[in-house]
Amino acid sequence: MKLINGKEISKKTKDAIKAEIEEIRKTGKRVPKLAVILVGDNPASQVYVRNKEKACAYVGMESLRINKDATLSEEELLKLIDELNHDDGVDGILVQLPLPKTIDEEKVLKAIAPEKDVDGFHPANIAKLFLNEEGFIPCTPYGMMVMLEEIGYDLDGKEVVVVGRSNIVGKPVALLALHHNATVTIAHSHTKNLQEVTSRADVLIAAIGKAKFFTADYVKEGAVVLDVGMNRDENGKLCGDVDFDDVKEKVSAITPVPGGVGPMTIAMLMKNTLLSYKRRVQ
Repeated sequence: MKLINGKEISKKTKDAIKAEIEEIRKTGKRVPKLAVILVGDNPASQVYVRNKEKACAYVGMESLRINKDATLSEEELLKLIDELNHDDGVDGILVQLPLPKTIDEEKVLKAIAPEKDVDGFHPANIAKLFLNEEGFIPCTPYGMMVMLEEIGYDLDGKEVVVVGRSNIVGKPVALLALHHNATVTIAHSHTKNLQEVTSRADVLIAAIGKAKFFTADYVKEGAVVLDVGMNRDENGKLCGDVDFDDVKEKVSAITPVPGGVGPMTIAMLMKNTLLSYKRRVQ
C-alpha cells in the first residue's frame, strides 16, 4: 500500500511556485497578491484563513486579509468585492465560506470577477471546466488530479466512482476525471446498492462527510482511494470518510486524513493565484 502524502506533494508544488515568484521579484515587477474576505468570527474559518496567509508568506506572495463583522450587509460586501475586482494590484479574490445567514452566498460568488475567481466557483469558470477550456479549476479537485499525477497514475480507461455531488468537490472532480478519459460514476445518498457501485471502482473518491463510512467491503482489491472527508471519530480525532485501518491492506494507494487532500487545496489556491497573475500581468 502506497501512502499518497499530501503534505509532501503540497510542499513540492509550493516550492515550485516560490521559485517562480523569486524570479518575478528579481525582474522588479510586483508579486502576485491574494485578497481574502472574512465575515464574522467562525473559528474554523479563521483557521482556514490563517493557513492561506501562511501559504502566501511561504511562496512569497502578498496577502490581504479583510475582516468584517457578521453585521456586514450583503450590499456592503458586494461593494467591497467590486472594489477588489477593479484593483489592478489584486490577482485573486476569495470570500471565506460560510457567510452569515443574512447574505446570499451564491450572489456573492457570482460577484467575483471570473478572472480573479481563484477558488473556481464562478459560473463562468464552472462552464469552462464543463467544456474543458482554460479557466480556474476548484482547488480540492485540482489537488486530487495533481496527487494522481505525482504517483504516476493514469486515469485513461479506468473506472472512477465519486461518492458526493457537491459543486465544490463531487461534480468538478467527476468532470476532471472524465477529461482524463476515465469512466465516471457519481454516487450519492440516493444511490441504490452503493457497496456494489464502489466495489468496482479503480479509483474511489470519498466525499460524503461521514466518519469512517467506507470499510474494506466498499473497496475493490488494489483500488486507489482519495479521501476528502474531514470528520471527528468517537475519540474526537480527525478522520476521513474512509476507515483507513480497515482498507489499507486492500488498496494500492490511499490518502491519509489529516495530511492528504487537505494540504493540496491550499497549494492549488497558490497555483491559481499565480496563474491569474501571469494571465493579467505577464
